[in-house]
Amino acid sequence: MKNTDLESYLNNLLTVSLFKDYAPNGLQVEGKREIKRIVTGVTASQALIDEAIRLQADALLVHHGYFWPGESQPIRGMKGQRIRSLIKNDINLLAYHLPLDAHIHLGNNAQLGKQLGLTGIAPIQPDDPQCLVFHGYLPEPALTSAFSEHISLALNRTPLISHHQEFTLRHIAWCTGGAQNYIQQAIEYGVDAYISGEVSEHTVHTARENNVVFYAAGHHATERYGIKALGEWLQQQFSDLEVHFIDIDNPA
Repeated sequence: MKNTDLESYLNNLLTVSLFKDYAPNGLQVEGKREIKRIVTGVTASQALIDEAIRLQADALLVHHGYFWPGESQPIRGMKGQRIRSLIKNDINLLAYHLPLDAHIHLGNNAQLGKQLGLTGIAPIQPDDPQCLVFHGYLPEPALTSAFSEHISLALNRTPLISHHQEFTLRHIAWCTGGAQNYIQQAIEYGVDAYISGEVSEHTVHTARENNVVFYAAGHHATERYGIKALGEWLQQQFSDLEVHFIDIDNPA
């Protein structure tokens, strides 16, 4: 598959044109024209690039790429090393941020819900393709601490919890990554608990004062599953592609 054909396919699949994002979606660093082997991962760190080089990948497909607002523009230092490594080894870098968060089937939010075994998984605003907050239901009601243990086992990450007392939980909302400020949308939707990757100081107070349990389960830990699912989808759709998911551990 040609690199531009892969980009076009992914752009259409993830409806990139609908999103105003923080960084460019699609082909960020151009490499060899023909793609046969793809490495997928959460973030285009040097460690992930090194794995792509080791596996002789033609393309690296990630959720967190480059060229974010506030990022230093000169290609030097860490940024220079990363981009030199890609160019020297003729590796394409493709990145999809908000479009991958929001995708109704393959996205980070849909996949996190599946990973947690929730039912009725859907965006809280189903008519908005850009909606990033999803909701669903536990198959059986669970207490605050029991659901925390469930998250720990499902994500291999012990979450921070806003409450010490036990509440009975059934209706859950979530948004992966750095989405703690969407807690107000979850509260207004009427859920029992809200999950995100990160936490701010005010998030805990907001949760406590609105009797909604908040779990911060890790930015990386909550966003492993969309890019993995996307790679598996490509493998299923295109028999000539070989796809490898590499999970570079990150405690954040």
